[in-house]
Amino acid sequence: MSTVQSPRTPDIVTKLPAVGTTIFTVMSALAAEKNAVNLGQGFPDFHCDPKLLEDVTAAMAAGHNQYPPMPGIPALRDAIAAKISAMYGYSYSAAAEITVTAGATQAIITAILAIVRPGDEVIVLEPCYDSYVPNIELAGGSVVRVPLTPGTFRPDFDRIAAALTPRTRAIIINTPHNPSATVWTEAEMRQLEELLAPTDVFVISDEVYEHMVFDSARHESVARFPGLAARSFIVSSFGKTYHVTGWKVGYVAAPAPLMAEFRKVHQFNVFTVNTPMQHALAQYMGEPKPYLELPAFYQRKRDLFAAGLAEKTRFKLLRSEGSYFQCVDISAVSDLSEAEFCLWLTREIGVAAIPLSAFYGDGFDQRVVRFCFAKKDETLLAALERLARL
Repeated sequence: MSTVQSPRTPDIVTKLPAVGTTIFTVMSALAAEKNAVNLGQGFPDFHCDPKLLEDVTAAMAAGHNQYPPMPGIPALRDAIAAKISAMYGYSYSAAAEITVTAGATQAIITAILAIVRPGDEVIVLEPCYDSYVPNIELAGGSVVRVPLTPGTFRPDFDRIAAALTPRTRAIIINTPHNPSATVWTEAEMRQLEELLAPTDVFVISDEVYEHMVFDSARHESVARFPGLAARSFIVSSFGKTYHVTGWKVGYVAAPAPLMAEFRKVHQFNVFTVNTPMQHALAQYMGEPKPYLELPAFYQRKRDLFAAGLAEKTRFKLLRSEGSYFQCVDISAVSDLSEAEFCLWLTREIGVAAIPLSAFYGDGFDQRVVRFCFAKKDETLLAALERLARL
């Protein structure tokens, strides 16, 4: 007689034992449950330019609905290369050095998989965006955590230099910075350029907030610095720039030898990116005004929100130099930890924020939380009215 065994799912050994549900998902779900004003997850609650939607519709109607070329349609890569050249003075080959990606997150993991081998070390500067560390671990690399200076979140080059070893394969930098909203200076970029000059260390430069730099400062892309550009993957995001985060379209610029390796992974990762959006973005980029005016657009929102926080709350505001985030010190308001405070704030006050401790591997708590001000004015004003109850 044969015995019928019950169906059995084999055990799986996770490659990411420390990874659970992201804090962004947790806080957004709680905000929805409690009908809170969601200033936690970093996405706009307003519409993009209707012209961009018209361009997508026109592209679909014109029949641009099949696979595009693997690295992206030529018109969009041409537009990206032209923008980088005009803004930062560095010329990339649209054919060999620009690739359109399924958002910045896919771009970052693709760059890491292209260059990081098992046992390689990759330096991350904490606090850092939550995809960096799992990406490195999936590639078999070792994460080397170097803290940004607490309080100011400026790079500590002595500590970065001390972290460099013969096994260092890459360093990931992010400016304007998420979550702290600091912006690297020209002097800091040149210091990094000098530090890495005698090494073979690659740079992955997360520049998704490149068009959100305030108070007449400028974005110091690695493309401005030949010694960095020669070893760097630049990552940027159309979703952040054009208020269409759900489209998940970004791009990478890198020297041809690096891009050749990047595309080897990209073609077997997502292969390519949706066609009508690429045609629409190529058309829309013909007018630079939308991204050139973005700093003033978001600075006004920053100032509106910051003024309200200063007037209505006891939060201590940290300087927001770029991105669309405002960090505050909660010490005068609560004795709770950052994470506990954010949960309490969402449940009891009706405003969602993100604890900075979520961006540290060891959960370092410095009594600072992050708000996103990429919201309609009425959303920000509603949040301020609730926060005034603190």
